[in-house]
Amino acid sequence: MADSPSHSQTLSRGVRALEILAAASAPLSIAELSAELGVHRSIAYRILRTLEDHSLVVRDDGGRLLPGAGLAVLARSVSRDLQTAALPELTALAEELNMTAFVGIWDGEDCVTLVTVEPRQSGAALAQRPGTRHPLALGAPGIAIASALTPQRWRELVPDQPYRAEAAAAHDLGYAVSHDEVISGVSSVASPILVPGHRPAALAVVYIRTTQQPEMIGTRLAAGAQRIQAQLG
Repeated sequence: MADSPSHSQTLSRGVRALEILAAASAPLSIAELSAELGVHRSIAYRILRTLEDHSLVVRDDGGRLLPGAGLAVLARSVSRDLQTAALPELTALAEELNMTAFVGIWDGEDCVTLVTVEPRQSGAALAQRPGTRHPLALGAPGIAIASALTPQRWRELVPDQPYRAEAAAAHDLGYAVSHDEVISGVSSVASPILVPGHRPAALAVVYIRTTQQPEMIGTRLAAGAQRIQAQLG
């Protein structure tokens, strides 16, 4: 008998397909996705049909693939209290700063977008879809999450990734800043959110350019994170 239970290859490929689509900067064709998965196009098509049935994947007018609304539903069920507490603050941040605001949560070795709000009056705001993920070691949200932990605790939980000096600085400032780390030309500012009974999360904004100073943005985010924490108890 095997030491561990067998895994479902189809399920694993479906989850991997969702990860690829969530991380993509633009919608993908079936051929592109099948290449990323390393499977024949017919196999990718069968996986996608199942994901579409559950609204986890949708297609645009050109037939290219996008993460579906079902992903946001799953994310909400995991961190419903955090999303509820954060949504008013995200809406205020998006309008005040004219930037896309979001909450990132810690999932394995990644930071995953839980909920996002784009400014209503801006035609140039960056999209940050729920379910989007990037390595926890990169970008202001991941740095902010790390800043809520001691270096020793970080090494215990994430032994394969170093505790960055930027995380120690963010611990003192209350916020982290990054440029060109996740996407070239994109900047982010984030502040940690302490979630009772769970790993820390991050309140963040993402933008291409702004006349506002990162220090001002960071101070605003830190205050917002404190208000969210107060609601979470």
